[in-house]
Amino acid sequence: MNLSFGVKMLIFLSCFLFSVIVAIVAGLIMHKPNTPKGPAFLYGGCAFGATLPLCLGVLTSLGVL
Repeated sequence: MNLSFGVKMLIFLSCFLFSVIVAIVAGLIMHKPNTPKGPAFLYGGCAFGATLPLCLGVLTSLGVL
């Protein structure tokens, strides 16, 4: 696909925001009341770090990026 730079940036931004949403949900699922918030942040960060390259890898292999 021959997409313009602006469209590619919008696709990247949508992947980034999707990864942020996955990280927030993972952190909320991990957090339990009356426990420190640090492990939940770490879990959410790991979820973000795993989701973003996965999304970008799929889109790259499809030829979108």
